[in-house]
Amino acid sequence: MEADIRGNKKYINAWAFYDWANSVYSLVIASAIFPIYYGVLFSQAGIDSVVVFGGTIRSTPLISYTTALAFLVVALSSPILSGIADYVGNKMAFLKFFCYLGSLACMGLYFFDLESIYFSLSAYFFGLIGFWGSLVFYNSYLPDIAYPDQQDAVSAKGFSLGYIGSVFLLIVNLAMVMEPQFFGLSDDGQGSVMAMRLSFVMVGLWWMGFSQYTFAVLPKGVTTGKKVTRQVVFNGYDELRLVYRALTHNLRLKRYLVAFFVYSMAVQTIMLIATYFGEQEIQWVDDDAKTMGLILSILIIQILAMIGAQLTSKASRLYGNINTLISINVIWAIMSIYAYFMQTPYQFYGAAAIVGLVMGGIQSLSRSTYSKFLPETTDTTSYFSFFDVAEKVGIVIGMLLYGFIDQLTGSMRNSILFLIVFFISGIILLTRVPRKLNKV
Repeated sequence: MEADIRGNKKYINAWAFYDWANSVYSLVIASAIFPIYYGVLFSQAGIDSVVVFGGTIRSTPLISYTTALAFLVVALSSPILSGIADYVGNKMAFLKFFCYLGSLACMGLYFFDLESIYFSLSAYFFGLIGFWGSLVFYNSYLPDIAYPDQQDAVSAKGFSLGYIGSVFLLIVNLAMVMEPQFFGLSDDGQGSVMAMRLSFVMVGLWWMGFSQYTFAVLPKGVTTGKKVTRQVVFNGYDELRLVYRALTHNLRLKRYLVAFFVYSMAVQTIMLIATYFGEQEIQWVDDDAKTMGLILSILIIQILAMIGAQLTSKASRLYGNINTLISINVIWAIMSIYAYFMQTPYQFYGAAAIVGLVMGGIQSLSRSTYSKFLPETTDTTSYFSFFDVAEKVGIVIGMLLYGFIDQLTGSMRNSILFLIVFFISGIILLTRVPRKLNKV
């Protein structure tokens, strides 16, 4: 950055507003409407598996493996892209690219069906890449626009805006799905299915449209006009190696990253499969009750996650970031055991309420804690690229293990119970993170 813009409310608001824009993907596509739509397709076809690349696979392992593959691509490509962004001096261009890729892929989900399974999975695949790829560059702006003592609150503000915006759109989508005739659609099951498909288009338009404010206000960087060579392409990996070496001189950051890698593996996996779990493992009265119940549970999670992000920010000021993260991981571990025994919708709602309170908190605080622990540097993109690669590799491992156990045992319950290993390990590792001044 040419000038120090940290603390400027204009830039903080513009940065946080991207959460308002893109969080509709994580709610409507990743968590709510798409998992329900995906389950409806298999239910209407009267099957629970499909043939892909010559092999038969159940619906939930299929989406788990597709998700894992997308995260693997993000993990491998983000160092290259961040290296190029640093070289040409314009990470905003990459933020825009992934935003538009994800938005268009969301619109492509309108055509998702089992007959064109390869195109359908590709739209899901590129939507996920667009969302998570953009976060590499979005997160790297945080230390550029906020001072260390502001970053917990600014990070929480972003998540809170995201929860508000995404819940607003989900309520509209919920109305469309439950009462399709009010929106000019047929008053039957097919009308609800069409409402879900239209929801995917609305997500793409929302994400692309509201991002324009962030793009217009945040600094673009200084374009150098330099040509991108082979050396530059792989410079991102060189930068990751430099970051890795730097960790040997920063014990606190190193131990925190290891702990984050382990517990984030479980957190992100649960967040990605929660609705699929509810769709298959909870005993709903009928399909309408299932649709309403799943969306209601997601609304509970989102509303309480907004509150949880703010409460966690306050708790971190009172008890320190690491102590707060340890407490949240304890709750996640207990929830993993509870989820294994869940049967009824009301039990599922109760789990959703607790998960909501800790979901926003652990995401927001994990991001801001890492930002606080960074050494004095202007190369924030490389450090956040390392952070994101660690997170994505963890998700790949988590989703592959989840899908494998699900496919092997035929039950998602066994998969979710296994995740407790990662939460307990994360708690132990967090206790080894050195405390320094300011209760961090």
